[in-house]
Amino acid sequence: MEKTLDLCCELIRRASVTPADAGCQELMMERLRALGFQCTELPFGQVSNFWAERGTQGPLLAFAGHTDVVPTGPTDQWLSPPFEPTLREGMLYGRGAADMKGSLAAMLVACEEFVAEHPDHTGRIGFLITSDEEGPAVDGTVKVLDYLRENGKSIDWCLVGEPSSSDVLGDTIKNGRRGSLGATLTVHGVQGHIAYPHLADNPIHRLLPALHELTSEVWDEGNDFFPPTSMQVSNINGGTGATNVIPGDVQAVFNFRFSTEVTEAQLRARTEAILQKHSLEYTLDWQLSGQPFLTASGDLVDATIASIDEITGLPPELSTAGGTSDGRFIAPTGAQVVELGPVNASIHKLNEHVLAADLPRLSAIYKGIMARLLLQAV
Repeated sequence: MEKTLDLCCELIRRASVTPADAGCQELMMERLRALGFQCTELPFGQVSNFWAERGTQGPLLAFAGHTDVVPTGPTDQWLSPPFEPTLREGMLYGRGAADMKGSLAAMLVACEEFVAEHPDHTGRIGFLITSDEEGPAVDGTVKVLDYLRENGKSIDWCLVGEPSSSDVLGDTIKNGRRGSLGATLTVHGVQGHIAYPHLADNPIHRLLPALHELTSEVWDEGNDFFPPTSMQVSNINGGTGATNVIPGDVQAVFNFRFSTEVTEAQLRARTEAILQKHSLEYTLDWQLSGQPFLTASGDLVDATIASIDEITGLPPELSTAGGTSDGRFIAPTGAQVVELGPVNASIHKLNEHVLAADLPRLSAIYKGIMARLLLQAV
């Protein structure tokens, strides 16, 4: 079996449902140590992490990824067991095949081949691996970055293996992501009998006009790299369950996916101004998941585009669409960050799969990026 595919299968067999690692990282570290990497295990709570580094000077190219996967869902609806990698009609099926054990395998094999050909390469190579990307993301990448900062290490270029491709391998590079700001709004009223509304204060009625204004607001127009900021309501909860009781409170949960045209502080202030305009009595709890980040241009973007073109012949599109990734933690350190991985059509779904032939091609792309950056590093 082709070695990238073989390694991907070994990783899939390890049922690493977040935050479990199930031995994936030990397998990776064993192979990295054989290449001369210094590996440091960094467990926090239930989360497994490691940092591996080869080389002592020059710019640092880091591969970032996660060994944890999302739950399988009902296993009886899978065409084959989710943790038994299965080849069928050219596709490799298994939980994590696309997100992101295929990328991890491609990174490691690319590194093995690159080091075998260029054992005295300039610059440094790093691996930042966590089992906490699909979960709360509290004890994973952020803690490893704390370790790097405390030890005076900084990443110059970071290649995140998230499944970025849309239709075919390499058609899309994620060179940034929108910020994510969540909120839980509770509007307070006065509970009472539905037949005596003058003795109560219905918070649902009070919420609706304010919520309409919030969802109609144009927060910004976006820019060349980001679409306009989006505000979406995900949950509304109110009522006692009885049909004859006006509730005392109603809760709405909403989220902003925001561009670089507006700041977190501005979104908070504008939201509160709208709520106050409607004279609501409310409490509002904010949760910032990540700031927007963008690598508009630079050595890493150029090397990634050139390597994709060499292997696939495709001109990739630069995109900031989609959800968040651990790149949101890495970019603020000053690193250039891009995400490149397999086609993402089946991620988090039943019967997750990846085109088996894409795995060695992805590895070749990663290897080409390494050559373009590290063989010219000074």
